[in-house]
Amino acid sequence: MSEQYDVVVVGAGPGGYVAAIRASQLGLKTAIVDKQWMGGVCLNVGCIPSKALLRNAEIAHILRERGKEFGFSFENLKLDYGAAVKRSRQVSDRLVKGIGFLMKKNNIAVHMGVGKLTAKDTVAVTDKDGKVTELKAKNIIVATGASVAVPGAWKVDGEKVVTYWEAILQEKLPKSVVVIGSGAIGVEFSTVWSSYGVDVTIVEMLPRIVPLEDEEISAELEKAFKKRGIKILAGHKVEAVENTAAGVKVTVSAGGETKVLEAEQALVAIGFRPNSKDLGLEALGVKISERGMIEIDDKMQTNVPGIYAIGDVTGKLMLAHVGSAMGILAAEAIAGHETYALNYEMMPRATYCQPQIASFGLTEAQAKERGYTVKIGRFPFQPNGKALGLGDYAGFVKLVIDEKYGEILGASLIGPEVTELLPELTLAQMMELTPAEIARNVHAHPTISEAIMEAAHAAEGSAIHI
Repeated sequence: MSEQYDVVVVGAGPGGYVAAIRASQLGLKTAIVDKQWMGGVCLNVGCIPSKALLRNAEIAHILRERGKEFGFSFENLKLDYGAAVKRSRQVSDRLVKGIGFLMKKNNIAVHMGVGKLTAKDTVAVTDKDGKVTELKAKNIIVATGASVAVPGAWKVDGEKVVTYWEAILQEKLPKSVVVIGSGAIGVEFSTVWSSYGVDVTIVEMLPRIVPLEDEEISAELEKAFKKRGIKILAGHKVEAVENTAAGVKVTVSAGGETKVLEAEQALVAIGFRPNSKDLGLEALGVKISERGMIEIDDKMQTNVPGIYAIGDVTGKLMLAHVGSAMGILAAEAIAGHETYALNYEMMPRATYCQPQIASFGLTEAQAKERGYTVKIGRFPFQPNGKALGLGDYAGFVKLVIDEKYGEILGASLIGPEVTELLPELTLAQMMELTPAEIARNVHAHPTISEAIMEAAHAAEGSAIHI
């Protein structure tokens, strides 16, 4: 016996569960399938618990390294990392329970088990006991996310060699870590561990850390990390990762020279690959790229009518909020609701290391490569009153502007809570506002956001406080 729905969503992460909610809101009978948990990686072992750990790390860093500056002194400071992990789990669990409540509130049928498309209108769900339930649907949304990419020769054992998954759950701190990769996961865990006194070395194959960001951002973060005692080996390729009795040996090479790094643990953080295998898609003729990305159009539909894909499995931009936006768009497209194409290049990007990084659109170098004549609006946090009061004033705001039309092409920010500053800029870009209009908008004083206004003034040649 099969169950009939208008929409079945396979995958309950930030893309999938949001798609299900929006579909239900639009009057579509909806079911959602997940093999493990509601909220996906993000809520359970990713975005959310990591932010809780980063908050603990921020406090730990202040107490360990900056107590004198703030007037604190301790004879025997004790930092309980296990308690930090426990708090992160509580935060995660609370939100996961909230997703369950939202499913009930929106009358969404939840099926826990492994989903596979057996026809273009059918999802077979196998639960933990082996029972198979057949779900029929006019429309299917694939939202199965992505998994860590690990070279086959590297043995991830969950203790000496770990991915973000094991790292975020372990309650004991390693004494030393080699972090392989300096994307968001690499620099965020480096921030957490170094805040507790762990000896951290980052190895990055490309010439600079956070290589997808503006070059000035990379330089500023490297300076901040070195101040924290984090060692950085950019432009180094990892040749081998070996387990030893004491931990790991990581062999790296650069410029024809090879060196061996020894540590208690190694974190592999070099990227992700889409979870597009074993879903039955190939048999249905769904187009999938060589790298495993499901190909979609502007309405999230695959080449097979009635089958849609959203989030990390499409490889468009592997960020939770992008997956959510894609989920809403897919549901609206299915319902015949008015919708719009997403501009992935202008999506906000946030990295929660210390200092934080926020960006969207084009970097200065990218804009010039595309032939734009650019002007830059820049403002450092050092003169910002709120940043000084916080004792957190490293970094700057950098706006990239098309000189001809005044169009905002992108922005790169590094500094205190800059991830919270992105919406003003992305909204301004979407609504085609210019720096002159941002500068004219009165910002409350003292706030971190004043740095946005000052950078806009600077782009117009009229910076006030610098």
